[in-house]
Amino acid sequence: MCIGAQKAGTQWLFDQLSLHPDFWMPPMKELKYFNFSKPRRQVARKMLKAAETDLERYNARRHRDFRRPLVAEDLTFLSDFIALDRTEIDPEGYTALFDRKGALLSGDITPAYSALKPPMVDRVAREFGNAKYVFIARDPVKRFWSQVRMHVFKKRLTEDLDEKAIVKLLSQRRYDARSFSTQIVATWQSRLPAGQFRLFFFDDLVGDAANFRREIIAFLGGDPDKPTARIAPDFNRKSGKSSAPMPDRARDLIAERMAGELRACAKQLGGAAEKWPGLYGL
Repeated sequence: MCIGAQKAGTQWLFDQLSLHPDFWMPPMKELKYFNFSKPRRQVARKMLKAAETDLERYNARRHRDFRRPLVAEDLTFLSDFIALDRTEIDPEGYTALFDRKGALLSGDITPAYSALKPPMVDRVAREFGNAKYVFIARDPVKRFWSQVRMHVFKKRLTEDLDEKAIVKLLSQRRYDARSFSTQIVATWQSRLPAGQFRLFFFDDLVGDAANFRREIIAFLGGDPDKPTARIAPDFNRKSGKSSAPMPDRARDLIAERMAGELRACAKQLGGAAEKWPGLYGL
């Protein structure tokens, strides 16, 4: 499971694993199954309808988008996912979704799992303690701004955000719960067996995508020497979609709100996080 962070390379990871010969990844990213009120059934229904209407045409579009083609097993996965019990978490039903992977590796890349509350994290860890868990941390100021820009791109927010609007966003749980990597790492790592959880840094992906790919695939049990089909290690399908310069005032407001977390990241996470406070004069 990759539990996040949102806007920290989880789409990159899904793309790399989906086209790697050692992995069978679900036909859709972000199942959100353990965010119980928001599983992505509507996305699955839309994909299934398009594939059942004209699979050849749908796969041609996926090929143009550098995605793997869907086959009969993928359609079964989507159908089974849609049919999962809506009234309670069903670990056996969830696990059965991945039966079609055979001897390959597989997983669920859902950055929203970073916002799960401790009781649900306890349950996931209890049910799937032998799984490998990945968290990719990112500078909280830049991560927050990237999330804001994503919501602007999706028209959930207007383009003309003022200071008051940014301050308001900083207090909303959908941003706040995903912005504190130290809390997320502590919550998950403390509940998992040693060696099953690993922290990575978005900075390392940006700095050396090939080495980052090697390290994360090796941790997950795949062979990093096997090439990923059709895409390079630095492939980024989201390039330019939600990016925009962070205004200086917004940067200052966000950094002020995140000052404690920036310092905590440097101290508790180490690695690339040690440089984050200095970017904001802290």
